[in-house]
Amino acid sequence: MLLQFAPRLIGLALLLLVSGPLRAQATFTPAQYQQDFDYFWTTVKRNYCYFDKKQTDWDKVRQVAEPQLKSVTTRAQFVRLLENALNELYDSHASLSTNLPDSRRLIPSATDVWGAFADGKAVLVDIRRGFGAEQVGLRPGMEVAAINDLPIEQAIRPFIGQSLKTVDDAARQVAFNLALAGDHRTPRKLTVLVGGKKQDFYPDKNGLALENIRYAGLLESKRLGTVGYIKINNSLGNNTLITAFDSALTALSDTQGLILDLRETPSGGNTTVARALMGRFITKEQPYQRHELTAEELAFGVKRTWIELVSPRPNPYTQPLVVLVGRWTGSMPEGITIGLDGMKRATVMGTEMARLNGAIYSFRMPNSGIGFNIPAERLYRIDGLPRENYVPPILIQPAAGSADQSVEAAVLRLRDQ
Repeated sequence: MLLQFAPRLIGLALLLLVSGPLRAQATFTPAQYQQDFDYFWTTVKRNYCYFDKKQTDWDKVRQVAEPQLKSVTTRAQFVRLLENALNELYDSHASLSTNLPDSRRLIPSATDVWGAFADGKAVLVDIRRGFGAEQVGLRPGMEVAAINDLPIEQAIRPFIGQSLKTVDDAARQVAFNLALAGDHRTPRKLTVLVGGKKQDFYPDKNGLALENIRYAGLLESKRLGTVGYIKINNSLGNNTLITAFDSALTALSDTQGLILDLRETPSGGNTTVARALMGRFITKEQPYQRHELTAEELAFGVKRTWIELVSPRPNPYTQPLVVLVGRWTGSMPEGITIGLDGMKRATVMGTEMARLNGAIYSFRMPNSGIGFNIPAERLYRIDGLPRENYVPPILIQPAAGSADQSVEAAVLRLRDQ
């Protein structure tokens, strides 16, 4: 995931780093791996801000890892141990900065299906448009019977944490989506029920395209009659998007309404780009997001919260605005969405978003140089609603077919205003 905010460290200072390639080639002693794990475990303990809604026993995670550390002799073994530890958080916004060939793909940025359990069934609730799952015929509503020939309960078992006090629904859902995501080297086989009969689908049959996603540009823009349309192509972490967006919006300045499509922005972004985009839709400075840094309260008993503002930029677009969101709207675009919604500047339409927890901070281990990212800051809509709990006021259920029903619904709404 791309950072939303400049990384800050709470309670632990980063040590000077040597270059990544040198670290990758170096041999570390058991004491150095132990030191790195201690740094990792303590940093998560002090900074991860969602333990209160998890079943994770973080002390037990350390107890389980300590004996395994004694047999770690390679970087790959250490990476796997760290992955397993982070998996105990069942949080898709927590990740390492590196991976192994058989590591799970990141959710949601490197996935093309989204699953959930409903009435005891494992169901595909959404399919990413334009990627392998859609191309081979997988559709929302299909029940998944097996993943790579493993029944669902067996397929998700490796991704259920060993430290959990109880296995809650959230842990099962994350495990299901990790199983659906697959790894970086093994083509997936999804067995689903179609008309009551099992049918096999191979989302990676044309190659592991999710490992090498390419876009035609930072954004796409066009006119849909009298309505303007701008789609962001997962580029909210690229500061050059600001100029491209300004140019596209200026070209559509005479439209009666605009659709801002954030459904293909799973990798997050940064607040500079986010505030630049929002600033083109307002005429006065406004608050858009509330922050809460829980580590300070944990360490000193003093709560720290603040409100972030967004300032208007030249040539504001003042016509009605619809923001389209979906399961692949993740992190910073979720912040843009709750910001525009909280400022009452846009109508939000679509499905639930990725519901990623908070703002991630980045840390790096002193010996191996392996980085890790964890949510360390809670985020809220300006009225106090947790960002991860936000649901679009106008829900549009995913549907099969070539027509984009969300865009069609947005156009109709804007033409009626």
